[in-house]
Amino acid sequence: MTTRVAIQGVCDPRFQGVKEAFAQNFADHGEVGAAVAVVVGGRTVVDLWGGHADAALSRPWQQDTIVNVFSTTKGMTAICAHRLTDEGLLDIDAPVAKYWPEFAQAGKEELPVRYLLSHSAGLPAVRAMLPPGSAYDWERMTSVLAAEEPW
Repeated sequence: MTTRVAIQGVCDPRFQGVKEAFAQNFADHGEVGAAVAVVVGGRTVVDLWGGHADAALSRPWQQDTIVNVFSTTKGMTAICAHRLTDEGLLDIDAPVAKYWPEFAQAGKEELPVRYLLSHSAGLPAVRAMLPPGSAYDWERMTSVLAAEEPW
């Protein structure tokens, strides 16, 4: 049995498809709680939320609910990479080392950009235990990843 989730917020009529897809995610995929916002030209055209903020379904999702989000950059990275490809500024079949020379180590010398974009480079994580806060240290993370051998 599918439970209908009340979707709250505002949605410009031109973006009704976003609202429908958002609601469908609850119905078809069992989403517990979520929010989506779309800003175009500095104007919020979609600001929707619904469901619950916890698996126990005891806290309704609010407009200002704060949660951890993961993997949100993958889609934007793909869009940017494809735009760069369309503009002739990125060759997804070229080795990553063409753009990031330090990456050419530990058997990754010829690894193509497309493998990073498709998550097939064999680099799901770094093996080394890193000190707390390392994820915020650009130099540390790029050097550790460059040195990492594919799994």
